[in-house]
Amino acid sequence: QVQLVESGGGLVQAGDSLRLSCAASGRTFSSNAMAWFRQAPGKEREFVAGISWTGGYDTYADSVKGRFTISGDNAANMVWLHMRNLKPEDTAVYYCTARVGWGYMMSPSAHTYWGQGTQVTVSS
Repeated sequence: QVQLVESGGGLVQAGDSLRLSCAASGRTFSSNAMAWFRQAPGKEREFVAGISWTGGYDTYADSVKGRFTISGDNAANMVWLHMRNLKPEDTAVYYCTARVGWGYMMSPSAHTYWGQGTQVTVSS
Protein backbone atom coordinates (compact mmCIF):
# COMPACT_ATOMS: atom_id res chain seq x y z
CA GLN A 1 0.00 0.00 0.00
CA VAL A 2 1.01 3.57 -0.67
CA GLN A 3 -0.37 6.40 1.43
CA LEU A 4 -0.66 9.87 -0.10
CA VAL A 5 -1.30 13.11 1.77
CA GLU A 6 -1.93 16.36 -0.08
CA SER A 7 -1.51 19.84 1.35
CA GLY A 8 -1.26 23.44 0.21
CA GLY A 9 -4.79 24.13 -0.96
CA GLY A 10 -6.65 27.28 -0.06
CA LEU A 11 -8.60 30.31 -1.21
CA VAL A 12 -6.83 32.59 -3.67
CA GLN A 13 -7.75 35.25 -6.18
CA ALA A 14 -7.65 34.93 -9.93
CA GLY A 15 -4.12 35.45 -11.20
CA ASP A 16 -2.50 34.22 -8.00
CA SER A 17 -0.14 31.27 -7.63
CA LEU A 18 -0.31 28.27 -5.34
CA ARG A 19 1.81 25.21 -4.74
CA LEU A 20 0.29 21.87 -3.77
CA SER A 21 2.37 19.20 -2.09
CA CYS A 22 1.91 15.44 -1.94
CA ALA A 23 3.80 13.27 0.51
CA ALA A 24 3.96 9.56 -0.22
CA SER A 25 4.68 6.84 2.32
CA GLY A 26 4.47 3.09 2.60
CA ARG A 27 5.45 0.85 -0.31
CA THR A 28 6.48 3.74 -2.53
CA PHE A 29 8.87 1.52 -4.48
CA SER A 30 5.80 -0.18 -5.93
CA SER A 31 4.94 2.89 -8.01
CA ASN A 32 6.92 4.66 -10.71
CA ALA A 33 4.59 7.46 -11.72
CA MET A 34 2.53 10.05 -9.90
CA ALA A 35 -0.11 12.47 -11.01
CA TRP A 36 -2.59 15.15 -10.01
CA PHE A 37 -6.29 15.00 -10.77
CA ARG A 38 -9.04 17.43 -9.83
CA GLN A 39 -12.77 17.34 -9.41
CA ALA A 40 -15.05 20.33 -9.42
CA PRO A 41 -18.60 20.17 -7.99
CA GLY A 42 -20.94 18.39 -10.36
CA LYS A 43 -18.14 17.42 -12.73
CA GLU A 44 -16.15 14.29 -13.39
CA ARG A 45 -12.68 13.84 -12.03
CA GLU A 46 -10.15 15.05 -14.60
CA PHE A 47 -6.46 14.61 -15.17
CA VAL A 48 -4.23 17.62 -14.50
CA ALA A 49 -0.57 16.52 -14.72
CA GLY A 50 1.60 13.44 -14.41
CA ILE A 51 5.26 12.67 -13.88
CA SER A 52 7.26 9.51 -14.48
CA TRP A 53 10.14 8.62 -12.18
CA THR A 54 11.67 6.09 -14.50
CA GLY A 55 11.25 7.95 -17.78
CA GLY A 56 11.92 11.42 -16.45
CA TYR A 57 9.05 12.93 -18.43
CA ASP A 58 5.80 14.67 -17.65
CA THR A 59 2.49 15.47 -19.28
CA TYR A 60 -0.30 18.01 -18.77
CA ALA A 61 -3.93 18.57 -19.56
CA ASP A 62 -4.40 21.20 -22.25
CA SER A 63 -6.37 23.36 -19.81
CA VAL A 64 -3.34 23.84 -17.53
CA LYS A 65 -0.45 23.60 -19.97
CA GLY A 66 1.83 26.61 -19.58
CA ARG A 67 0.35 27.54 -16.18
CA PHE A 68 0.94 24.45 -14.03
CA THR A 69 4.18 22.56 -13.47
CA ILE A 70 4.53 19.16 -11.85
CA SER A 71 7.78 18.31 -10.12
CA GLY A 72 8.97 15.71 -7.70
CA ASP A 73 11.71 14.26 -5.58
CA ASN A 74 11.68 10.50 -5.85
CA ALA A 75 14.13 10.01 -3.01
CA ALA A 76 12.02 12.15 -0.69
CA ASN A 77 8.74 10.67 -1.97
CA MET A 78 7.33 14.12 -2.68
CA VAL A 79 5.45 15.56 -5.63
CA TRP A 80 4.42 19.18 -6.10
CA LEU A 81 2.05 20.98 -8.38
CA HIS A 82 3.04 24.58 -9.02
CA MET A 83 0.02 26.53 -10.22
CA ARG A 84 0.32 29.99 -11.73
CA ASN A 85 -2.18 32.45 -13.14
CA LEU A 86 -5.03 30.62 -11.46
CA LYS A 87 -8.52 31.01 -12.87
CA PRO A 88 -11.94 30.52 -11.27
CA GLU A 89 -12.39 27.40 -13.41
CA ASP A 90 -9.41 25.85 -11.61
CA THR A 91 -11.55 25.63 -8.48
CA ALA A 92 -11.74 21.98 -7.46
CA VAL A 93 -10.56 19.36 -5.04
CA TYR A 94 -7.09 18.30 -6.15
CA TYR A 95 -5.99 14.71 -5.69
CA CYS A 96 -2.54 13.15 -5.80
CA THR A 97 -2.14 9.65 -7.23
CA ALA A 98 0.54 6.99 -7.50
CA ARG A 99 0.68 4.10 -9.94
CA VAL A 100 2.84 1.74 -11.93
CA GLY A 101 3.42 2.45 -15.58
CA TRP A 102 2.45 5.29 -17.91
CA GLY A 103 -0.36 3.93 -20.06
CA TYR A 104 -3.75 5.62 -19.95
CA MET A 105 -2.25 8.27 -17.69
CA MET A 106 -5.27 10.53 -18.08
CA SER A 107 -7.75 7.87 -16.98
CA PRO A 108 -8.63 7.86 -13.26
CA SER A 109 -9.21 4.12 -13.33
CA ALA A 110 -5.57 3.54 -14.28
CA HIS A 111 -4.31 5.02 -11.01
CA THR A 112 -3.97 2.71 -8.04
CA TYR A 113 -3.44 4.95 -5.03
CA TRP A 114 -5.24 8.19 -4.19
CA GLY A 115 -4.92 10.82 -1.52
CA GLN A 116 -7.85 12.43 0.27
CA GLY A 117 -7.60 15.64 -1.71
CA THR A 118 -7.05 19.31 -0.98
CA GLN A 119 -9.48 22.09 -1.85
CA VAL A 120 -8.41 24.90 -4.15
CA THR A 121 -10.81 27.80 -4.55
CA VAL A 122 -10.10 30.65 -6.95
CA SER A 123 -12.23 33.75 -6.63
CA SER A 124 -12.77 36.16 -9.52
